[in-house]
Amino acid sequence: MNGAAMTRAVHELFNHPALRRTLVRLRVPLFIALGIALLWFADRDWFLPALGVSLFGEAIQLWCFASLQKNQVLAANGPYALVRNPMYLGRYFLLLGMLMLLGNGWLLAAFTIVYYFYMVNRVRREEALLAPTFGEAYARYCAAVPRFVPRLTPHSGGRIAFFDRDTFLRNHGLRNLAQVTAFYALAGYFAFLAH
Repeated sequence: MNGAAMTRAVHELFNHPALRRTLVRLRVPLFIALGIALLWFADRDWFLPALGVSLFGEAIQLWCFASLQKNQVLAANGPYALVRNPMYLGRYFLLLGMLMLLGNGWLLAAFTIVYYFYMVNRVRREEALLAPTFGEAYARYCAAVPRFVPRLTPHSGGRIAFFDRDTFLRNHGLRNLAQVTAFYALAGYFAFLAH
């Protein structure tokens, strides 16, 4: 199997409806199991770098929560003024930091590859839904704003200095922040005190 055929097969796997449904149903127990493993095996030498990477990702996610009125208004402000899919980038760094607690470079590389395929395929499915919802405005936005690599300046129709408190609360930004804070409080306990 050549590289193109292998890549196509991986994309097909990430778009397999039955597999996606199964993973959605199992996501909570899988994340709980992963969280327990991360806490139990947390390496104190990796704690601060892991925390820093996760906080960077969490800051992006929180900014997204304050800028995204899902399926109501085309998100073009805040981080969405720089990149079309900042939530997935934020989530990547958040999870990468958590996995850094294990101190295994091979695991981080494997996660990056798997997350790339997840993100690319998920975004393609979302774009297919957003295009008819927002029409020409979405086409112009896609032409002006890159999919994954942020612009250095906001596009002409977006404001980077944007944070809507009501949107943030409606999108459960505080709950997300509390979960990440609780996870790292536990990780610090296990890394420094429990072992």
